[in-house]
Parts: sequence; structure tokens; C-alpha cells
Amino acid sequence: MTKSSDEFKVQLLETFASLITAAFGLVAALAWNETIKQAVAQVFSNGNDLMGLFVYAVIVTILAVIMTLLIARSLSKAKKVLEASKEE
Repeated sequence: MTKSSDEFKVQLLETFASLITAAFGLVAALAWNETIKQAVAQVFSNGNDLMGLFVYAVIVTILAVIMTLLIARSLSKAKKVLEASKEE
């Protein structure tokens, strides 16, 4: 096998892994979507649907921002560790 062929196979596997991970993430997000909707609906069961939707949107946005920051920070640390191990 040539080096470019091996690189292509690795890139292909990484892409498949990313797609599969994204699919599982979507399924989990949809499950949490329903769970959070039901929780907000129970708290705001007095018929104020707009307020419930607003609270739901704020909760989801805050969670998305926090998780994005945590993931980005973890990825940055992992890249630094990999770069340091390559230099040794």
C-alpha cells in the first residue's frame, strides 16, 4: 500500500466515525429534547405556552454553549498532548 492510500483509508475511517458519532448525538439530542419539553411543560402547566417555549429555548441554548466550550477545551488539550507525544 502506498502512503497516500493509507492516508485515504484513515481519513475515510475518521469520516465514518464522525458521521456515526453525529448520528448517535442526534438521537440523544432528540431524546433530551422531548425530556426537557415535558419538564418545562409540567413547570409551566398553567397554559402559558410561550413562556414555556422561551424557557426551553434558553435552557437548550445554555446547555449547547456550555457543552460546546467543554468539547472545544477537551479537544485543544488532546491536540496538545498528541503534539507533545509526537515531538518525543
